[in-house]
Amino acid sequence: MKFTVFAAATAALCALATTSVAEPQAEVLHWWTSGGEAKSVAVLQQEFKDNGGTWTDMPVAGGGGDAAMTALRARVLSGNAPAAVQLKGPAIQEWYEEGVLSDISAVAEENGWADVLPAAIAEHMKCEGTWCAAPVNVHRVDWIWANAQVLADNGIEMPTTWEEFNAAADKLQAAGITPLAHGGQAWQDATVFETVVLGLGGPEFFHKALVELDPEALGSDTMKAVFDQMRKMRGYVDANFSGRDWNLATAMVMNGEAAFQIMGDWAKGEFLAAGKTPGEDFLCASTPGEGYLYNVDSFAMFDVDGADKEEGQALLAKLIVGPSFQKVFNLNKGSIPVRTDVSLDEFDMCAHTSSEEMAASSESGSLLPSYAHGMALRGAQSGAITDVVTAHFNSDMSSDDAVEMLVNAVAAVQ
Repeated sequence: MKFTVFAAATAALCALATTSVAEPQAEVLHWWTSGGEAKSVAVLQQEFKDNGGTWTDMPVAGGGGDAAMTALRARVLSGNAPAAVQLKGPAIQEWYEEGVLSDISAVAEENGWADVLPAAIAEHMKCEGTWCAAPVNVHRVDWIWANAQVLADNGIEMPTTWEEFNAAADKLQAAGITPLAHGGQAWQDATVFETVVLGLGGPEFFHKALVELDPEALGSDTMKAVFDQMRKMRGYVDANFSGRDWNLATAMVMNGEAAFQIMGDWAKGEFLAAGKTPGEDFLCASTPGEGYLYNVDSFAMFDVDGADKEEGQALLAKLIVGPSFQKVFNLNKGSIPVRTDVSLDEFDMCAHTSSEEMAASSESGSLLPSYAHGMALRGAQSGAITDVVTAHFNSDMSSDDAVEMLVNAVAAVQ
């Protein structure tokens, strides 16, 4: 608690004078601004309001959260941090090391988080053993989405290998259809890249290359094959891909303008928000290869002054991990609940596939944190990799040169 004795005494006197209780307040910074995302965050806003809280919304669109982090740093430097911020993975630890995060262990312990959260994911929410963030969901990153009618019209099945994907893309291209809907933004390039790394290299190679940053893996022939495949992928996107937001790429698949999109299951939230039915209007499958890349959305709580803001943080954290919000939010968002005790009876076939394959991957040791979505590496490390991926994707750089650049870029930030 950050109350001074004077402030605490003042608050007590005010309470006695007015016989009222401080109303929970929370200013929440997030980047959920697309259709499915906005609908999902509205669920949390309403539940917060229903429990007596006042929510001040601070949405920052663009860049897969990059713009939001720029806004956050400005707020923190000015000494006026929001109460709750959408953060994840190592970024939580980085802000903790800045000395600006609150300890919400009391909420976590009172509500038994340790008993209902997967251990690996719970560790992402802790800062030196104390709880400092509340997990919202589990997104799978390595998904491929498809327009069911486009595939049926062209006699194409969902690909299970990258060779099958390339063959399908060539066939679609010959028919005048854009094979791959893609937005030319760095994080989207990185998303496609890491699914290819997993698919061609396998889980062990992925971990060595994009979690351990092993120089031999980064400079290997396998990584050259990954860049070879990325060069093919570049040929499968349309000419207007540069700068396109991910949800607009999803809309291309929805509208039959493109056949496939490689994107996390927040894309499913867009399909559902548009009234589309999985298995009928659109198809879902893991990208070729084995393993499961996870991206866990969470909210870190920043130090704030005032009983109303502290009460707001505690209420928000409780609601985020509560079973009601976990179910309703994830039904809208496209992800699956992070709590292991939430029934999936109302969830669709894609969610059931995600849950089953997450459990299987956890058992086999192939459950892996996404580098592209801030779960595996710190910002400088992931940024160095993504810069190389984007430079290669947007030029005629050879795979040999890309691998050499990758090794050097990672070494420079170690």
